[in-house]
Amino acid sequence: MIKRSFIGMAKPQLLCEALESVLPEPEKISISTRATLLLKMPPGQSGWKNSFSFKEGDKVITGQKLAFAAKSSEYVISSVTGKILSIKPFEGNFGQMYTAVLIETAQKEEKENEFKQTVKNVTLENISKYLLNSPGCSSLRLLSDSAKPISTIIISGMDKDLLVTTNQYILKSDINAVKKGIEILKKISGIDKIIVAAPRHLMHEASALDVTVKTVDLNYPAAFPELFMQNALGITLPAEKSCEDVGVCFLSCESVASLGNAFEKGEIPVTKTFTFIKKDESRVLVSAKIGTPLSDIFQGLGVSLKDKDRIILGGPMTGSAVYSEDYPVMPDTDAVMVQDSADVSCVSDYPCINCGECIRICPAKVSVNMLVRLLEAELYDEAAEQYDLNSCIECGLCSYVCTARIPVFQYIRLAKHERARVALGEDNPVEEKNAK
Repeated sequence: MIKRSFIGMAKPQLLCEALESVLPEPEKISISTRATLLLKMPPGQSGWKNSFSFKEGDKVITGQKLAFAAKSSEYVISSVTGKILSIKPFEGNFGQMYTAVLIETAQKEEKENEFKQTVKNVTLENISKYLLNSPGCSSLRLLSDSAKPISTIIISGMDKDLLVTTNQYILKSDINAVKKGIEILKKISGIDKIIVAAPRHLMHEASALDVTVKTVDLNYPAAFPELFMQNALGITLPAEKSCEDVGVCFLSCESVASLGNAFEKGEIPVTKTFTFIKKDESRVLVSAKIGTPLSDIFQGLGVSLKDKDRIILGGPMTGSAVYSEDYPVMPDTDAVMVQDSADVSCVSDYPCINCGECIRICPAKVSVNMLVRLLEAELYDEAAEQYDLNSCIECGLCSYVCTARIPVFQYIRLAKHERARVALGEDNPVEEKNAK
């Protein structure tokens, strides 16, 4: 929902959706015949030809750990029982390389018991060994980074993007698992300062967690970590610093619930809850196993696609488009959105007209109109030094209000990615591909 002031100079307000008072029941989608698991390439690996602990033709069972044979912290957990059909390279956003493990599902499910034998030994080491690819749990690895000691954990019961209510649903429907997860977090980290960030309409549920609760406003983008830290904690994050750099770790409510459920039930969670946003912007909560292809989701919900429709992983402001219905549900998939081709926003190469809309709406007070000129010219270092590229929190409001239809948000994400890649000394996969 959008609120606009009668006064033209005032910036518009975008309001995040509040969860319905009557708790919706998620649509359960079953995997038809195949699942795809994406195993992230280890740091420093430019290719995908590595030795794996598995091979094509191997039988796998639900909860089994699939990893590189060499010592690596990267792994995936099989969400199904079946046979590995293929192991192929897969390129994600901004050249992120994965290994795609395609599994043909079996009719009878078998479950791995290795994790169950460790549930009495609740340690950060065991969590890192088994649960980092559970729904929403990838951020748990931040707790084991000795270079950035964490003193405060903030559990987000509010999703960052518009139309998405995944973590609100988890906070309301699985409060006991969240409470159990908080107990585990305190035990493994020794951190007592744990804060739950919740919207006002869920304060009753959050108050039962026996931790400090802070209110998150429904005005977008109040749920972004940088703004929550500033508004609720009085901490202004310096440019080029992450929340972890100042000792604060943000975890999703779903990740904490996954942690609680794992040790309560003695099995690794492999089912993801997410918000599905239809073409008419109506929403439905969906429950599906990690690795489920999007085509199965569309079929289960009766959603048909036509030429030039857009599939987006994430919400309308910060989501990323994907170009195949075979793309799988990931552990961090909080939303899937489908846009009708007639509703897809057009972009242009028209120059900035200096209307000032982006400057007025920017929550980080960045001079976006000057920044975008340098980004269009690929002057990324100059953009960071002169016009606060690294102060941007990537909320997408600049693109939303741009009169000239410049894809400002995409320019900013690309610039940050390129600077990070150069800093790590990585090769450009696009340039490598073109050279061949």
